[in-house]
This record gives sequence, C-alpha cells and structure tokens, in this order.
Amino acid sequence: MSVSDWALPGGGRVQLAQEVPVALIYDGVAQAVMMASPGDLEDFALGFALSEGLIETPAEITRYEIAHQEAGIELRSWLAAPAGARFAQRRRATIGPVGCGLCGIEQLEQARRSLPRLRPAAWQITPQQAEAAIDALRHHQPLQDETRAAHASAFWQPGRGIVALREDVGRHNALDKLIGALARAGIAGASGALVMTSRLSVDLVQKAAIYGIPVIAGPSAPTALAVTEAEAAGLTLIARAGRNLAIFTQPQEAII
Repeated sequence: MSVSDWALPGGGRVQLAQEVPVALIYDGVAQAVMMASPGDLEDFALGFALSEGLIETPAEITRYEIAHQEAGIELRSWLAAPAGARFAQRRRATIGPVGCGLCGIEQLEQARRSLPRLRPAAWQITPQQAEAAIDALRHHQPLQDETRAAHASAFWQPGRGIVALREDVGRHNALDKLIGALARAGIAGASGALVMTSRLSVDLVQKAAIYGIPVIAGPSAPTALAVTEAEAAGLTLIARAGRNLAIFTQPQEAII
C-alpha cells in the first residue's frame, strides 16, 4: 500500500502518501537508500540499475527479493556474472557516500556523465501534442488524486498517447520505476517521449538519455545544466517558459 488513512486533530480523515526508506542492494552491496513510495519495487530496482549504468540489459538482473524490515524495505537484486564483475569494480573505486539526486556517484566529476548521442527519432511530436500529453497526466495519477503528494513519470507514443506511467513521492524514483516498467515490457526509449510532472533537472535528462529517450516534456522550467546536458546528448527539451511551452533544445535532427 502506498497510501495511509490519517486522522486529523480537528476531526476528519485524509489519505497521505507513504514515504519509506528503500535500500537498493545489488549482489549484497547497498548502492543507495531512497525515500520512496513502497510500490512497483521490482520496476524500481531494474530502472535504477539501467539508468545508473549498473547493467546494460534487463537480463543482467537474475533475481529480485523484497525484504520488509522494521526500518524500511531492502530491495535486493542479483546480477549476472559480467554485470556483477563491473559492479564490483565500480564499488572498489568508491571514495565517498552516495547522494539522493545523483545516486551512486563518488566524485564531483561524475555529476557530469558522458551521455550517448541520441539518434533522431522516426516519429514526430508537435508542441500541441506535448501540451496535450502534459495535460493528460492529470487523468492517469491515482496516487496524486488521493494524496496530492506524488510525482508522475509517463511515456508517450505517437498515435497512442500515454502507454505507461509510474508515480512516487520522488520524481527521480518515478522515472526509475517508469524505465524499469518500459524495459520489462520491451518498450524501447526511442519509440516515444518522456512526460514529467516536475521541473526538469539534470539527473532526469541523464536518466532519459541513458535509456535512449529523445524527447522530454514537462510543465515547469528546466535548470540551465539540464538544458546544457540535453543539448550535448541531442535530446529535445520542451518545458514551460512563462505561461507557454517552449522548445529549449532543438538538435539539428529536430523532430518537431
């Protein structure tokens, strides 16, 4: 359950979003502890591993285990041999703790990841379609409807609209859960656009680029670094500028 029924001191009851510590553990080693909604946890483990470069394909996770502890949830995953060896080598290089926005990094330089240059998509999206996709999120968010405290990350495809969506109290978690759901369903990132409910920060751009998503749309302004990273990756960024949506990056291979 991701919702708690809560009694108010003055009378009445409300539905509150649950927020619990979730430890992401790979081959017995904790990579990060995130404050997250306790749902879609296998999607979370897979999406985090993919977006943070711990694995390259879903098949490189061989087994999952969800262990509920008094202090929170341990989300345990086991890696296939080549991925496990890469992960062990990465952990041997650790010199500091992980953070919550850019998880699993140990050095300042790693905050600016080397991102793949995305290929031009074989489909088109108009500014009007981007606006409609952002508006459509409001009708696909049961956790937000109940609690008014959740972010959503959705995947939009031309001719189909929103085909997948995940919610979480954390926007990074929502995106990792979405990436995990897409990978589990065999949906390629290049086949559609990412639509977020939150501001577009650099870590969201990085995660989208790693999964090969060529377009991100959101209702709030991006950060300057997010625009810089999107430009470098050849990713189209559509976000709010004043009252209207604006195209912040439009690579030469523009699809709009």
